[in-house]
Amino acid sequence: MSTIIYPSPIFGPVHSRRLGISLGINLLPADGKVCSFDCIYCECGFNKDHRPSQSFPTRALVAQKLEEKLKQMTDEGQLPDVLTFAGNGEPTCHPHFAEVIDDTLQLRDRYCPKAKVCVLSNSTMIHRKEVHDALLRVDDNILKLDTVDAVYINKVDRPNSAYDVRQIIERMKAFNGHVIIQTMFMRGSCNGESVDNTSEEFVAPWLDAVKEIRPQQVMVYTIDRETPAQGLEKASREQLDAIRDRVIALGIPCSASY
Repeated sequence: MSTIIYPSPIFGPVHSRRLGISLGINLLPADGKVCSFDCIYCECGFNKDHRPSQSFPTRALVAQKLEEKLKQMTDEGQLPDVLTFAGNGEPTCHPHFAEVIDDTLQLRDRYCPKAKVCVLSNSTMIHRKEVHDALLRVDDNILKLDTVDAVYINKVDRPNSAYDVRQIIERMKAFNGHVIIQTMFMRGSCNGESVDNTSEEFVAPWLDAVKEIRPQQVMVYTIDRETPAQGLEKASREQLDAIRDRVIALGIPCSASY
């Protein structure tokens, strides 16, 4: 099994299926993974297999390295479409996440004002006021909601602490539409149990939650790289398209990535 551990604090640019030319900002240690989830499909592998020995990059280092890279990209005439907070785990775990966001917005405005600032988050830290307020300041606040089924969440997303999906939905609603929901749909099995969330049993309640949250957009996608757990399968193009069309029928823009 191959896994991806990203450099820190800056990596790329890379071509994202959903975001375009993306310059990555990794607020996690460069030699391992720090995440409040332990998803069985994570391209970075299982948490236990990638315990870091290094610390979080400092706020000052993130700003320094980001400015250096943006200067280089300016000189090369290739500016990013988006500055994306992602990498080796959950970016909002960083103790100075909100301050780093402010630094990044200032650098974006200086070097690439047309680029968006995007955060990919699993939603577990949005109860923190400073995280909530920082996510209101970015262009694309992309929050994970793979399902509303608690058994499935514990089997597939595997939160490290108590996770109440009803509370997560309420906190998503508190963004008043300034949120993009991102959902992984897949098929197959893991440890002899089905992990298929493409059936009506899962899709219909998820759609009810989407309707309740009223996000600005929804992104549905499926497995693209090798996964740490065996037996997982991609959702089909037809399945993703059908789910996408049902979201659009609610009056909410939706994209599907295969």
